[in-house]
Amino acid sequence: MKRELLDAAVWPSRAAARTTIFDYIKNWYNLHRLHSNLGYRSPVNYEATRAA
Repeated sequence: MKRELLDAAVWPSRAAARTTIFDYIKNWYNLHRLHSNLGYRSPVNYEATRAA
């Protein structure tokens, strides 16, 4: 993350940096991608199944 995001940008405020970092993490840890450890279900579907 440091090389891809933090070294390449300058933000006008701390809030802007926080938003950019949050968006980067949210896109990196895709909640809809299928995972083999979860029985080839997305994390969202897996959590919904466990909660039901």
